[in-house]
Amino acid sequence: MVRLERLRADHAGALLAFERENRAYFARTIPDRGDAYFEPAVFAARHQSLLAEQRVGTCHFHVLLDDEGRLIGRVNLVDVEDGSAELGYRVAESAAGKGVATAAVGAVCGLAATAYGLLALTAVTTLDNLASRAVLERNSFAPTGELMVDERPGIAYRRELM
Repeated sequence: MVRLERLRADHAGALLAFERENRAYFARTIPDRGDAYFEPAVFAARHQSLLAEQRVGTCHFHVLLDDEGRLIGRVNLVDVEDGSAELGYRVAESAAGKGVATAAVGAVCGLAATAYGLLALTAVTTLDNLASRAVLERNSFAPTGELMVDERPGIAYRRELM
């Protein structure tokens, strides 16, 4: 069973390890974050910044933990404004294809409506990221149009929560 937790300060080390271990895997479908992102001091400062954004309610960050407590993913709601937020997620290569992302996105959609009082979520992915598109569509996100995502053809989605 996978556990969803709100991001905390003590997740920093595990989150950095997760990002490092899956860097090449993630870079296959989304732009790489660059070497500086993975430097411990830079990552720690960014982690503190994310926690500050979460405290004021402009973002809601979550981590996914497996049965052994290993961090295997993250699901984020960013740019909270006017009852809406943008959804983003990533799951470790070792957990891909097992329904983890679908379940985690579903859980965060529930939290978005109940705990965070949001009315709608948006998401964006590239057209060729079929796995991500399937996760969104399984969670009742509807395509709203095509766009460019870092110079790649992409698709935008939206889900009404109320």
